[in-house]
Amino acid sequence: MTARIGVVVIGRNEGARLGACLASLENSGAQVVYVDSGSTDGSLDIARAAGARIIELDAGAPFTAARARNAGFEALREAGLPEFVQFVDGDCTLEPGWLEAGASALAADPGIGIVTGWRSEIAPDATLYNAMAEWEWHRPAGDIPACGGDMMLRTELFERIGGFDGAIICSEDEDLCLRVRGLGLRVHRLPQVMTRHDIAMTRLGQWWRRAVRAGHGFAEVGDRHPGHFTAERRRVRLWGMALPAVALAGIIAWGTAALLIATALLAVSWGRSALKLRRTGQPLRRALGLAGLLVLSKFPNAQGMLTYRLRRLRKHEMRLIEYR
Repeated sequence: MTARIGVVVIGRNEGARLGACLASLENSGAQVVYVDSGSTDGSLDIARAAGARIIELDAGAPFTAARARNAGFEALREAGLPEFVQFVDGDCTLEPGWLEAGASALAADPGIGIVTGWRSEIAPDATLYNAMAEWEWHRPAGDIPACGGDMMLRTELFERIGGFDGAIICSEDEDLCLRVRGLGLRVHRLPQVMTRHDIAMTRLGQWWRRAVRAGHGFAEVGDRHPGHFTAERRRVRLWGMALPAVALAGIIAWGTAALLIATALLAVSWGRSALKLRRTGQPLRRALGLAGLLVLSKFPNAQGMLTYRLRRLRKHEMRLIEYR
């Protein structure tokens, strides 16, 4: 069955993670293409040693995940397009049996446009940031609004919708899902692990930049699909923009009382988030930490949304926001 499947792996400076990713595909029987976005860490040597077919993106245009995935798909075309294409990020390993499960789900139900599974962190307890990623990945199975970049779909459908939008620097996967759903097809998550992810995040600055990138995606994809990311954008505007602005104005007018009120509101939000996380089974210490990151995230999210607006206002090119 896997002879009908092509796999596009994308990466930039993934190093050993890329080696693990390609190793997980060795016995899959699928056509595998690796697309590199200007790596300088030896990733290309790792890919060559693994025997992967390599496509190097031209540095003359901004690197984006969307552009890399599209290039990988075109490389698959050269050998004759398979029936299905699986996209995988280079910091993930593919679970045994996933390709067969994904292809079977698509073959059995023509109403499914995109199929995905669960992504899981390989070391969720290593840092609080890893734990946050694990919490973000594990969402209910069934029909869903959108999914991340690890996904499988029919190559015919990918061609029909024109692939990923290469101009979007993040949340390009959400945009693709929304366009697929616009054709009356479903995005479906199977109740099984699809990929193991290695976020390898150890510093607050890494997490902050990742949250900035998410905010940029909220604004950019929200502009293209006005009904999407509505709740996320509303929360960022309230907590990450309006509250600091009002607090600053209040400090000027009334002194430190305004700062104390703003701090109290954030503390209440933190407590409510922690309580919700506890109800989902998170241990107390982790729930408190994750809740803190959820509250704090509204500020880098706001930075990302404002970055997008300024870039668009100035007609600047949208450029990749990296967190590693």
